[in-house]
Amino acid sequence: MDQTHTDQPLWIPSPEYADGSTINQFRRHLNETLGLNLADTADLHAFSVNDREGFWVALKDYTGVRAETWGDRVLVDGDKMPGAKWFPDARLNYAENLLRRRDSAEAIVFRSETGARRAQTFAGLYDQVSSLTQYLKDRGVQSGDRVAGYLPNMPEAVAAMLAATSLGAVWSSCSPDFGVQGVLDRFGQIEPKVFFCTDGY
Repeated sequence: MDQTHTDQPLWIPSPEYADGSTINQFRRHLNETLGLNLADTADLHAFSVNDREGFWVALKDYTGVRAETWGDRVLVDGDKMPGAKWFPDARLNYAENLLRRRDSAEAIVFRSETGARRAQTFAGLYDQVSSLTQYLKDRGVQSGDRVAGYLPNMPEAVAAMLAATSLGAVWSSCSPDFGVQGVLDRFGQIEPKVFFCTDGY
């Protein structure tokens, strides 16, 4: 296949668009909170390379990611690539972070194979995950257990995954398009305590 190569970017944002970007908001935040003088994204990149620990602590704080603990160490074996470990003592649950919002904004927009649109709000997703989490608890699911889903890519699959991970369980899934042997091969290895499946979609 013939490809045309060019040194020209495909798109350049307007100065107003670039100035309002999240990365520039973060750059200005660093200037204000750390007393830095980062003039542009090149300066921000240099800061991230020259003060790796300071950069990642600042980014963690700026994003508001929640954790049970971050630990005292930020970077271990920073000169090893691969092998460096960031926040090696941190303990967090990404389901908790994804479910922080509980408002009426759209969290998931789903389109079926027929093109039908279905949206789920953050509040609705939280409620559904909460119900499924209680269901899993009632069946004895704990941290380290396996929960599996034989589900298509749809909001219910996301809710089941978040419910499992909120308890520290391991989630595994595959599409109903998989053949019987493929499903047995995948789920037979992990012996799930709870198995979600669909009877159609």
